[in-house]
Amino acid sequence: MRLYTSELVKKYKARTVVNHVSIDVNQGEIVGLLGPNGAGKTTTFYMIVGLIKPNAGKIFLENDQKQVSELTELPVYRRAQLGVGYLAQEASVFRRLSVEDNIRAVLEMTSYSKEYQQERVEALIEEFRLQKVRKSLGIQLSGGERRRTEIARAVAINPAFILLDEPFAGVDPIAVEDIQSIVATLKHKNIGVIITDHNVDETLAITDRTYLLYEGKILKTGTAEELAADPMVRKVYLGQHFELKKSHQLTQEMKNRKGEELQREAREGETAPTGSGETGRDEAAAEKDGQQNG
Repeated sequence: MRLYTSELVKKYKARTVVNHVSIDVNQGEIVGLLGPNGAGKTTTFYMIVGLIKPNAGKIFLENDQKQVSELTELPVYRRAQLGVGYLAQEASVFRRLSVEDNIRAVLEMTSYSKEYQQERVEALIEEFRLQKVRKSLGIQLSGGERRRTEIARAVAINPAFILLDEPFAGVDPIAVEDIQSIVATLKHKNIGVIITDHNVDETLAITDRTYLLYEGKILKTGTAEELAADPMVRKVYLGQHFELKKSHQLTQEMKNRKGEELQREAREGETAPTGSGETGRDEAAAEKDGQQNG
């Protein structure tokens, strides 16, 4: 499947915040959406999510049979039903529910059997390493634990795509590495990911491609290495002294960590929970964000 936009435009009075922006992401791909404040990245992201309506342009979802559905006028929940999930920057866990009940609450809105729902909860708790906090209330979680719970909940209903808004915000540095690893695993589940974040190093380390927006337009598209090597990108965004941090090393660390997890699961196979491991702001506030942050 492919999620893509065509010539998106957003204006606030006389100001054009997003000026004919076209981007795309395939399943199994991590795509970044970056740019300085006022560049239009936040507004573009929220148009894809469904929180802001474009003045012009369209948003499409193409399935494996090349059949295309237009999403432009659909609300967030309808896009989610079609396989486009969204994880907000703000805490979205139910504060008075336990971790396992947070995940279960999403599954209870589906037609899945109770047996499958419970199997799915157990599988996700294991997969996202939430065993120690499964009975903890949402209000008791650290930033990293909350993010893992939110991503587990987003994955629960097998989306084809997940849109991550500032996934590294509000978490400790050591937890950032954990979130990077988890986002990387989404790729291996054949989930397409779009990330917008102000943490440039952390985002570029895990993206396959990144769109850099500047003054409402796409200035550059490419890999982290291609962006870092571009003189204009350095001039308007990264800075002349920017050094790209070891994305390849990070990727290898993620692979090593995943290998260690698989070995541990093999050793504990007889006692590990069973189940399916498969995965398949209010609009006014968002408009305000778009005006302030672009």
